[in-house]
Amino acid sequence: MKVGIDQIGYFTPNKYVDMVDLAHARNQDPNKFLIGIGQKKMSVADPTQDAVSMGINATLRYIDKIDQSKVGLLIFGTESSVDQSKSGSLFVKSALKLDPAVRAFEVKEACFGLTAGLMIAQDFVRLHPDQTAIVIGSDIARYGINTAGEVTQGAGSVSLLVSSNPRILELNEGHSAYSEDINDFWRPNYSKTAKVDGKYSTQVYLDFFKHTFSDYKRQKGLETKDFAAIAYHLPFTKMGLKANRLAIEGVDEETNARLMDSFTASKELNANVGNIYTGSLYLSLLSLLENGGLKAGDLIGLFSYGSGAMAEFYSANVVEGYENELDKAADEALLDKRRKLSVPEYEKIFSASLVDPQNNVELTSDEKKGRYYFAGICDDIRQYRVK
Repeated sequence: MKVGIDQIGYFTPNKYVDMVDLAHARNQDPNKFLIGIGQKKMSVADPTQDAVSMGINATLRYIDKIDQSKVGLLIFGTESSVDQSKSGSLFVKSALKLDPAVRAFEVKEACFGLTAGLMIAQDFVRLHPDQTAIVIGSDIARYGINTAGEVTQGAGSVSLLVSSNPRILELNEGHSAYSEDINDFWRPNYSKTAKVDGKYSTQVYLDFFKHTFSDYKRQKGLETKDFAAIAYHLPFTKMGLKANRLAIEGVDEETNARLMDSFTASKELNANVGNIYTGSLYLSLLSLLENGGLKAGDLIGLFSYGSGAMAEFYSANVVEGYENELDKAADEALLDKRRKLSVPEYEKIFSASLVDPQNNVELTSDEKKGRYYFAGICDDIRQYRVK
């Protein structure tokens, strides 16, 4: 039975800071950010956008196109959880008015959370082929103002509908996984910003990629030339470029050119949104699907990485007519209609977002009509409203 990704929706908040402006404010050469890191713009979440509201908005991108009565599972992957006990998926389920019988829970392993949810959803649909599963990755990446990791911040969410006979990608059985208990990146409960050893994390990412990619090819009897494209977890696009260079070492010229071109296609959205943690690989996948000129049957490799650390390599094949399930114009408009912030404006919003809102004080949003937002806390209960 064919199981895979039937719908993809993404969302990012309505504000951004330009990397050239940020570089000038930090007395850096803009090319350090544009080329050395590989980022152009960075989405900024104000206090009214959190992991839950972004997850709702990402799912709303396709919810009216599907049979909602068939949804049997909702998984929320995040490392920006809004509650130590209650799953973000329950807030999403309520906003979408899904059936009470839908299973709903949250998973966490740094940026690996959406992939973990996808694998669970794939198994669920194989056992329940008449049902579908919604899997969401939603996060806000925060390292702090004027820190080494500042340029690799961002905010956004990607939502996937997993079904039998999918219309976008057919997931292949099997995977290569690798994990170790290390400290390359983490965020303690007491901290609003992440702790990271950037150089170490990049090296671990590359080591885990080499291990899982070579092991997957060995398992499946594949060669690098068999892949039409490889999509990577992209906390910043230069990291994925380094992995792609490892992937194409020693290959023929045609394979080299194809995988470099596909990487360029896959990084466009991430370069303009920034780091969205759990959703980063799948934003890269969406960018590849929209810009990569893929054809039916093409084999795509996917590399997922979550610090701490967990990595997995798996693959999927493109479904004929996948283009009909995408809305590139609307995806581009979501970016184009954001408001550019000055660096002082960005710093003010960032600082305000680190402070929990006062109880029983309602927040108002300047998001577009029809979008959900976090409206504050009433009697210690989080409130979500639609604009």
